[in-house]
Amino acid sequence: MSRTSIPVNESTKDRLDELKQDGETWDEFLRRVTSQDEPIRKDDLSEEALDEIEKNIERSRRSF
Repeated sequence: MSRTSIPVNESTKDRLDELKQDGETWDEFLRRVTSQDEPIRKDDLSEEALDEIEKNIERSRRSF
């Protein structure tokens, strides 16, 4: 497997570090953020967004 380096400035690296998940390699991270088919993960959402999703699911279930 060949390897390469991609030079980025420090502020860009800091932003990428914030998006990278624990235990994820840089290759895995870059594949995830560049994939168009990646599903939304629970950890990607805020607590408020998760609460809203759960409320909408409950409303949907009650309407049937």
